[in-house]
Order: sequence, then C-alpha cells, then structure tokens
Amino acid sequence: MTPDYIFESSWEVCNKVGGIYTVLSTRANTLQERFRDKLFFIGPDFWQGKENPLFIESENYCAAWKQHAAEKDGLSVRIGRWNIPGEPLVILVDFTPFFAQKNEIYTDMWNKYQVDSLHAYGDHDEASMFSYAAGKVVESFYRYNLTQADKVVYQAHEWMTGLGALYLQQAVPEIATIFTTHATTIGRSIAGNNKPLYDYLFAYNGDQMAAELNVQSKHSIEKQTAHNVDCFTTVSEITNTECRELLDKAADVVLMNGFEDDFVPKGATFTSKRKRARALKLRLANCLLGVDLKDEETLIIGTSGRYEFKNKGINVFLEALNRLNRDKNLKKNVLALINVPSWVGDAREDLQERLASKEKFTTPLQCPFITHWLHNMTHDQVLDMLKYLGMDNGPEDKVKVIFVPCYLDGKDGILNKHYYDIVLGHDLSVYPSYYEPWGYTPLESVAFKVPTVTTDLAGFGLWVNSLKNQHGINDGVEVIHRSDYNYSEVADAIKDTITAFSAKGDTEVKAIRKRAAHVAEQALWKHFIKYYYEAYDIALRNAEKRMLNGK
Repeated sequence: MTPDYIFESSWEVCNKVGGIYTVLSTRANTLQERFRDKLFFIGPDFWQGKENPLFIESENYCAAWKQHAAEKDGLSVRIGRWNIPGEPLVILVDFTPFFAQKNEIYTDMWNKYQVDSLHAYGDHDEASMFSYAAGKVVESFYRYNLTQADKVVYQAHEWMTGLGALYLQQAVPEIATIFTTHATTIGRSIAGNNKPLYDYLFAYNGDQMAAELNVQSKHSIEKQTAHNVDCFTTVSEITNTECRELLDKAADVVLMNGFEDDFVPKGATFTSKRKRARALKLRLANCLLGVDLKDEETLIIGTSGRYEFKNKGINVFLEALNRLNRDKNLKKNVLALINVPSWVGDAREDLQERLASKEKFTTPLQCPFITHWLHNMTHDQVLDMLKYLGMDNGPEDKVKVIFVPCYLDGKDGILNKHYYDIVLGHDLSVYPSYYEPWGYTPLESVAFKVPTVTTDLAGFGLWVNSLKNQHGINDGVEVIHRSDYNYSEVADAIKDTITAFSAKGDTEVKAIRKRAAHVAEQALWKHFIKYYYEAYDIALRNAEKRMLNGK
C-alpha cells in the first residue's frame, strides 16, 4: 500500500541541529518527486518575528485551513517551503500555548499509554509540547481537508515527537503511524556515562537503566511509542540490537540513512576547490606551527562531528596519532585536523594577523595546536589529552595536530570556509566511533573521494561490511572492529592504516579515491528509499487492521 499523504514531524525541520536534519533534508527531494505537495514536514516555530533562512513562508497556501486551525482548534501555524532541494511544504507550529495544558496532556498520556512524565527535566517539556502540537496540527488538517478514503501516514522522528504519534493513534485512528528512533535514549546514556554497552547489552534492563541514569521520562515516551505505533523503525542494525534489548521491541523495518550528492562539486570545480583547501590547511600549519609542509610530502587527515570525546572516538584517534608519531614506517609528514565544535571563544588574533600576511614563518605561536581560544582552556578534553600524551607539535614531530574547535560555517574567522570546502582537501578521514547509530561524516567523506576509517560499531561501517568487493582502505573504507575493551587494538589499527596509506603512490591513491566515491554512490537515496515504502506499507496495513478490529 502507498500513502496518498505523508506528514513527517521532527525537531529538526527547518532547524539544523544534527544528523536528523541531514536525513530529512536530503531525502525530501526523492519523496517530493513522487508525492509532490502531498508531503508535509512539521517543525517547531522558533522564528516568529525573525527571519529563518531555511523557511520560505507562503501566506496564501492552505489559507482557509490555517484560519480554521487558528479559530476552531487554537493552533498558530505558518506554512511555506523548506529552502532545500525539492522545496517541500512545511508547517511550523507555535507549541508554547500548550504549556498551559501540560498537566492534562501528561495525565492523558499516562492513563492511555503509561507514559511517565513525573521524572521529566531539561528539554523534555519543550519537546513534548511540540510533539503534541504537531499531532494536533495533523488532526486539524485531516479533519478539514481529507477523508477516510485518503491513505495518510504520520512519521515521527526520535523521542521528541513520540507524544504526537501516540495522540494521533487515539484521536485519528484512520492515520497510520510510524515512529523512528535514530538512537535510543538509554544506549546513548550508557555510552555517554562510560559504561560498557555492547558486551553487556543482553543483560541490561532498559527500564532499570533509565532510572539509574535519570532518563525515565524520555525512555518512557520512546518505549511506549515504539510499542504502540503501526510501524516501528530505526536507522541501522546495530541500533536495532539496542531497540531489541533496551526497548523490548525490534524494529519492523531498518531505514538506513541515505543522502544526495548534489553538494559535491564536479570536474574542474572539484579539482580547484580541493587544491585551494589543501593550500589553506598547509598555510594554516605554517602560520600556527611555524613549519613549511610540502603538499606532495604531507598526508592531510581529519576527524569531525559532535564533541563526544569517547562516543565519537576522538580519544582513540589522538592515541593513534601519538603512536603514529613514533612509527618508523611512516613515509610522509602528517597534518591532522580535529574539527569538533567546543566551548569556543574568539578566533586567535595573532593567527589572523599571520594568515593575513604574505610572510612565511619559521617560529610557532604560543599554544601551537589550536585555532580559536576556548572559554575552558584548562578543562578541555582534547587539550588535556594532547598535554597528557606530550604532543606539542615540536619541530621533530612528523605528526602535527591542529584543533579547530568551531563550526565551519564560512565565517569562523580563521579558515572562513564551509565544512564541505575543507573536508574535500583531506587525503584520509578517521571516524573511530564507539557509539554511532549511523554515521554521516564518513559517508560524506567518501562522497568527496576521501577514503575513510570507521568502525563496526557505526551503522555505516556495518553497512559497508555488507557490500561486495569491500576489502579495507584499498576499496575506500577501512572498517575497524571495535568493542567495549579493545581501545589499544583500535589505536594500532588506525596507526597501521595511516602508515600503509602514506606509502601508496599517486596512481594507487587515485584508484582508491575513485572506489571511495563508488561506496558513496551506493548509499544514495534512490537506493535506500525502498525501505521507506516498505515502512509505509506496513503502517497502512496495520492501521487498516486496527480499524477493522475497532481498536
């Protein structure tokens, strides 16, 4: 069965926060081609009275319903287009009025689904009120514009949208519901609290761990939504294992995260951008470190992502670099960039002055390993580990490390380039994640023809292992086995991969880069969208059964 209308709600609709934004925004064009303006995304309206560059408002679209929703249903909504490829329709809802009904909403959810809200804190209330408001928006739209003859699917992403799915399950049973968890609350909490996750996963009780880690309410929403919707989904087999053990519910479908490669420049543009990116990074090294690294003699590598020191494997990457510095088989100098946004302060003025000059420098700046000052210079995990390892970018070191602790949005004050315009200049990327439900950064890396190192604890890494003709870094992606306790082995494996890559000639590297791009091509949405159609079918059939059974 195929839906006539699709509604998708997420905290990250027209609100760029993390990986879910990438999932939704890159997939939208593929769905738009098939469903046109019967595809609606629903997001929170944070931007009232302010310009949102991601949202193009349309005053006239659905004007009659919008007025009805305001007057009869008490809903304040704005309708327009998401400023992304495909420009799908978006409904932004002001959820703040629902705070006045918070207690009644939570009571209702407890009575109907045993969703716990007594232990709520932090962003729980804000997310829940948005979720409920999104459900009310879909109910209002359905009652005003559609009929029971229309096959409608509502897909909710992450625990932040769970209440809306549960509300619709009761209020509009004709609508088929899908819930997608991108990472379980408990799994992320266990990993983030330095508890072993994978070796003990079978022994953990999700409800018990939620109480221990003080995430009962978020876990409760997530678990009850997973058990009660028409179709429960997640994004990788490794996260499905978490769902099975911690939520007591396996996914009905695994919706692997694809992407579109329309952001990757082609031909001569790619070549020139790559050349400029490399020149900029080598210039940065000269101005900050006082060294003259030659392009052909330097391997430029990098890691990036959220600042989750253990979960993203930043710690083991630094350990690998330290060991690499002592590896006599290393054939080139290594310039390693760590781009993880930290508690960043100002761009360094002394570095800015050097970058603005034409001079070539032979002496390092003070603190020759960071591009921006931090508010917590004495308590930063990257800086602490560099100090612990004695890595100070000395002139005798073959491995040089530069910490770029900011978002690369084109106006950071130092590099002044967008992230994609920097990453395409790498020779190799390293993402040795411990906790990574999918992993967009290594996928983006290979899309830019940059071979990458990841682990089999990342959904992307597991997927690569399933591909034919994939045999490590020579085919574009090295997937390192990682467990709760093999930190040292992972560090050595990263070191050995970089060392081996440093010995490869230009012709071989060119072939590897081509194979890396081929891996990325296999992850385009045109290949992965079929799993969504499977989820729609399951949801619609189960909703039909519910209606026939009178539930």
